[in-house]
Amino acid sequence: MSVFATLVEQLADLLRPLFGLSAAAAAIVAFTALVRLAVHPLSRAAARGQKARAALQPRIAELRRKHSRNPEKLQKAVLELHAEGKVSPLSGCLPSLLQLPAFFLLYHLFSSGSIGGEPNTLLSHQLLDAPLGGRWADALGDGGAFGGAGLVYLGLFAVVTVVAYFSYRLSRRMTAASAATAGAGGAGADPQMPGAAAMGGVMRVMPFMSFFTLVTVAVVPLAAALYVVTSTTWSVIERSVLYR
Repeated sequence: MSVFATLVEQLADLLRPLFGLSAAAAAIVAFTALVRLAVHPLSRAAARGQKARAALQPRIAELRRKHSRNPEKLQKAVLELHAEGKVSPLSGCLPSLLQLPAFFLLYHLFSSGSIGGEPNTLLSHQLLDAPLGGRWADALGDGGAFGGAGLVYLGLFAVVTVVAYFSYRLSRRMTAASAATAGAGGAGADPQMPGAAAMGGVMRVMPFMSFFTLVTVAVVPLAAALYVVTSTTWSVIERSVLYR
């Protein structure tokens, strides 16, 4: 934690000439961008994997017709087909999972009053009038929704709502395209593929996931909320480019 706090402080010092008192907030946005750049190769691999899975649907449909009376042989053939194509049903989850440690680091960093036995000086930093260690409930109790800190949160909620709307449309379009591809291959979601049921559930819920970000922003420290908002915005832009 001490090393991470020092990293944020140093990054804030570099950005202070441009952002003044909001330099630490800008440092968190920059840190988030660095994390997303680090996992971008995995995001590209996940996009390739999804396209590869879609391309395999006609061959899977053929295997189903061939082994319709032998489920065990069908499952083995489908597994071999995915192994041959180097397709993993869970590859799309890796970019999100690898970001969780960074989020929890920020959460704990801006929730702790002390770090390494010393006062946590990061808690004195702000985004405009909102303390980075504060929460929406604190803003409501200090000036209300239209006070200085409250307006910062209203701005974040507005950004999240717009991003969630575009994410919803993008996810619906991707789900529809996947269903159309599966239908063209004569089959729906592949039940023989490991994790297929879980992936099917994720695909049904995915269009609504970004709206849950509103809840996250409201309950976590502002620093962690900035991470979530920046990462969510990045995800929508990245997906719109990789999955077009």
